[in-house]
Amino acid sequence: MASRMFSSLGSGDSGYDGGITEVFEFETSRAKFNHQEHAREVARQRQHMLAGELSRLDAGEYQQDILDHMMRMDADTLPDVDSIDIQTEIQWYMRPYLLDFLVEAHSAFQLLPETLFLTVNILDRYCSKRVVYKRHYQLVGCAALLVAAKYGDKKEKVPTIKELKSMCCSLYDDDMFLQMEWHVLSTLDWSVGHPTVDSFLKLAVKDSIPDPETENLALYILEMGLFHREFVSKQSSTLALAALALSKHILGRPQARASEYASRYCETTVVELSQKLHQPSEILSRKYASGRYSGVSRILNTFLVDQAALAAAAAASQRAPSPGHSYASVSKSPYIEQYGYTTPQKPQFQSTMQHGYPTPPITPEEEHFGKDPRNHSAPNHYTPITPTPTAPMSQCSGFDYRDDYRAAPPSWVFETYHDSRYTGIV
Repeated sequence: MASRMFSSLGSGDSGYDGGITEVFEFETSRAKFNHQEHAREVARQRQHMLAGELSRLDAGEYQQDILDHMMRMDADTLPDVDSIDIQTEIQWYMRPYLLDFLVEAHSAFQLLPETLFLTVNILDRYCSKRVVYKRHYQLVGCAALLVAAKYGDKKEKVPTIKELKSMCCSLYDDDMFLQMEWHVLSTLDWSVGHPTVDSFLKLAVKDSIPDPETENLALYILEMGLFHREFVSKQSSTLALAALALSKHILGRPQARASEYASRYCETTVVELSQKLHQPSEILSRKYASGRYSGVSRILNTFLVDQAALAAAAAASQRAPSPGHSYASVSKSPYIEQYGYTTPQKPQFQSTMQHGYPTPPITPEEEHFGKDPRNHSAPNHYTPITPTPTAPMSQCSGFDYRDDYRAAPPSWVFETYHDSRYTGIV
């Protein structure tokens, strides 16, 4: 309409009517284009709303079937901690160093939370079936991170071989990453999928009011559990519900009703997780101190300080012992004396035990690593075997094995929380 009116007004002999009319025709076409884009966006939003409503209506009908499938899949893809115990070179005290490296890499690439849990699951499942040399331990972790990112993360977020090689200070060649990735997949029989703890956590909070602080604290507790041997072979559903119940208790949130899925937590697991809160990894604590995760590590530290003050006040208020009375000496556990509550060093086992487990197949050495993939019978002189790091790794990635990782035990203890629902900490 505007272009026609202007065209009629400028229909004299000025010679400018054609050009001005074209400008208005362009603006009219752009307006039509914007209107079409707006209509498509409205239709797209309407489709999303309709799909969400249909999913909500069908959730009650299929939720139990989905949960049953996740539980079966969780049981089938659990690692075997007893098989990891008979590893000849890697020890449990090395685990925190590798996990610190993986947490840093996961944060640097901005991967999804489930990618980290799937990475650790793939790593532990591989170590349950293959004997891993110390010099290949970090390489297996990188391959597990690469497989997990390709499986469930965004394509543009998947790390490249060059980036992983740089984070490992060029200890491994490009071909070694590819060959280890293939070897991990073939060892797991190409079965990568695993219902991680965050999947059950989302299912537990699906019908409740969104509470990012509680969910972030639960994720923080669950990532702390990755560092400890006790939770390696524990089901993801059990850990997720216990961490959610513990985080609600710490933040003073009401627990789930008896009819909700979140109320099926295990009280024993809640207590076990509560005993690991005071000794988090520094890298993990720094990660969850950011505003992106609601600063839950600082909230947890404040809660632990309050608990220590309550324990000290309760100890001071107790009646002093009468003269001549002596308490029986209680010997501390070697685990607490030597290692604190961090992941302990396991005792040395032989490669084959008297009544125990068969030795898993060995991690491929020179006969597989260092071969030209185009000709498996001819050695590749351009791919050396994995070097054993001699310089301190702390200069680059912080991935070195030292016994001083084990911290001294804290001076406070947890008390028993008397509740008809569960036993936790106060």
